[in-house]
Amino acid sequence: MFDCGKIAIIGGGSWATAVAKIVISHTRHIGWYIRRDDRIEDFKRLGHNPAYLTSVHFDIDEINFSSDINKIVQSYDTLIFVTPSPYLKSHLKKLKTKIRDKFIITAIKGIVPDENLVCSEYFRQVYDVPVENLACIGGPSHAEEVALERLSYLTIGCADREKAQAFTEIIASHFIKTKTSNDVLGIEYSSVLKNVYAIASGICSGLKYGDNFQAVLISNAVQEMLRFLKAVHDTERNISDSVYLGDLLVTGYSNFSRNRVFGTMIGKGYSVKSAQIEMEMIAEGYFGTKCMKEINRHLHVNMPILDAVYNILYERINPQIEIKLLTDSFR
Repeated sequence: MFDCGKIAIIGGGSWATAVAKIVISHTRHIGWYIRRDDRIEDFKRLGHNPAYLTSVHFDIDEINFSSDINKIVQSYDTLIFVTPSPYLKSHLKKLKTKIRDKFIITAIKGIVPDENLVCSEYFRQVYDVPVENLACIGGPSHAEEVALERLSYLTIGCADREKAQAFTEIIASHFIKTKTSNDVLGIEYSSVLKNVYAIASGICSGLKYGDNFQAVLISNAVQEMLRFLKAVHDTERNISDSVYLGDLLVTGYSNFSRNRVFGTMIGKGYSVKSAQIEMEMIAEGYFGTKCMKEINRHLHVNMPILDAVYNILYERINPQIEIKLLTDSFR
């Protein structure tokens, strides 16, 4: 049976904090890379993350903090990456340690800008990590609800089912239910797309479209997602599974969704820049929209919702005009 060994978290945001809460309850010790030394000092002093999910308290004696990513990578066997996707490259550029033999788990629901690669593919192509050492965490899972120990269902994707199963046993609890899948690419791409569709949902909310239309929007988003997944990685999958449809629904409808909030602000008339400044948190879907648009230029999948969000965010088309055109394409 595969042993995940010593586990470390890479990242200091809200989802990283929630993942750390899940993991440490089973392992009793984790490594934790946080970029800023002042955040680490405040964390140690307060017993909680000073910037995110401040209600979640930790036993600091069980955590080996470091702002040096190399120290953490050298000392731990399983590395869970939970950084915003736009910053992943800058963190990894500091690496002097080989990660090929590490078990890499990405909990990043985004895509690497410029490279236009989902995170597992980035690790495989750039850092030569074999597919059997790559896994991802998917499913409907707002960090705020995990922090409150509200029942959540997570899917661990990995080509090596034994490794996926070993990790599910580490994170399973009374409030975390788990399952495994070998559809790593499908899970990662759907995680990117659901953020794009959540922005669309938010834009429509900001424009005062009602629940009836929101249901039609999400129905069309599911079909669009399936078309893209078939084109990019055609394998046997059930799009109704929680890791695909469930994650889309919670991101599209929940007030905890940064992407929906971001889209709502755009629909209400905020510029992209002003919405980003006011949120003070990253909406992954903003970056994901551009990356997916560029990827689809080669695949030519029919993706009217993606196109509409791209036109609003990057071409500065009036949201009212663009969404009206989108509604005319739905049936």
